[in-house]
Amino acid sequence: MTFLRDTELAWCPGCGNFAIRLALAETLKELELNPQKALMVTGIGQAAKMPHYLNINFFNGLHGRGLPVAFAAKAVNPDLTVIAESGDGDMYGEGGNHLVHAIRRNFDVTILVHNNQIYGLTKGQGSPTTEKGHKTSSQVKGVINEPLNPLALALSLNAPFVARTWSGAKDHFKRIVSEAIKFKGLALVDVMHPCVSFNKVNTFAWYKERLYDVSEDDSSYDETDKVKAFEKSLEFGERIPMGIIYKKERDTYHDLHHVLQKGTKLVELTEMPDVTDEIEKMS
Repeated sequence: MTFLRDTELAWCPGCGNFAIRLALAETLKELELNPQKALMVTGIGQAAKMPHYLNINFFNGLHGRGLPVAFAAKAVNPDLTVIAESGDGDMYGEGGNHLVHAIRRNFDVTILVHNNQIYGLTKGQGSPTTEKGHKTSSQVKGVINEPLNPLALALSLNAPFVARTWSGAKDHFKRIVSEAIKFKGLALVDVMHPCVSFNKVNTFAWYKERLYDVSEDDSSYDETDKVKAFEKSLEFGERIPMGIIYKKERDTYHDLHHVLQKGTKLVELTEMPDVTDEIEKMS
């Protein structure tokens, strides 16, 4: 079964989301996930449209509020593969408070953040990751705030899996996201990609010139070394590290919660009734 849904895509031509969609669908298929046992939860934004174009269970939450839904779904149905997915504005801005405490709690959820360093759906305002001085439609003299560093933030909260990839390297994306989904615990993947309509600075060529994989650059790189991971997380400019920056398992929320660790079901799952006859009557 393909995870791709045959439908019209409402993204700008050249958007990195097209490549992410194809690579993500291939990754899910190669992992042999049952679409009925997988759930994608998003917030609001261009990136949050992703599950509309995939054959997967999904839920669109409020702006920045996708994470609580994802964690609740995982809590009541631990057998689900849960992917929380959205953009840098939704996850790091409106949803930043949820992200902070999600990392502390360590739910077994994969978080994919499409980081194009701009608000795309609302036409080009500066996002939490927009570089200081970057001129936008609403910050005409340039962004005055320092950008958020999501990797350093996650590491400071003891995130067990922190990684970066980008939309211009399909095989790299698939490898990193596959590892994130298979990881037991919260996995944060920062996905760099261009916004061709509203970010004329951080273009495809800009990323391609700077991004490098930490393990390919240094074969001795130790992904369990948090000090080294912090050093890499602070590197952003002429060179931008990607790959698995840090990976070290720790007890998950389910492992530690006195009710969930017993395997207690919070809700009783029921089989969906067969409504084929009713649908045929209406068609």
